[in-house]
Amino acid sequence: MKKTVLLFLLLSTFVLDAQEKMTAYQGIIIFEASVPFFEPIKATNEQVNCILNTKRGTISFVANINDFHFERALMKEHFNENYMESKKYPKATFKGLIEKFDLKNITPVAKEYYIKGKMSIHGKSKNISVPAKIKKVANGIQLISNFTLKPDEYNIAIPYIVRSKIATNVKVTVKVVL
Repeated sequence: MKKTVLLFLLLSTFVLDAQEKMTAYQGIIIFEASVPFFEPIKATNEQVNCILNTKRGTISFVANINDFHFERALMKEHFNENYMESKKYPKATFKGLIEKFDLKNITPVAKEYYIKGKMSIHGKSKNISVPAKIKKVANGIQLISNFTLKPDEYNIAIPYIVRSKIATNVKVTVKVVL
């Protein structure tokens, strides 16, 4: 009898913990580093993993650098080999906290929140704060965030010869349904 009760308590603990976490395995990150009069520089990664702890409001993202797709294969090759060094730094991560997050307050009308946390790209970590719109959708919770990043803050060297063709502020959009 004691073993049965203990087994029940252990299993219920896992179920309760699982209810606190929402996950997504097909989040989207789009970045654009285009400048006027030059070829557009834009990539999309549709294999982004995300975990949201609904009780604590903590959120984390993991994106494989090699999963970013460009319009031209040569751009992807340069991105992975010359700029991001994806063999050496295969992932970009973010771990943070959604300020004032309460699952009970999430409705079909999007509300703006701020997410503060640590972004790690190319072996360099930096604390950032970004806005996000969060709302309830038919199949979960949708989070959309738009912000900018500077490659030089993450030790991503842009060669002098192409520096004028790549934006110094990269526009980033994150979309995920948990």
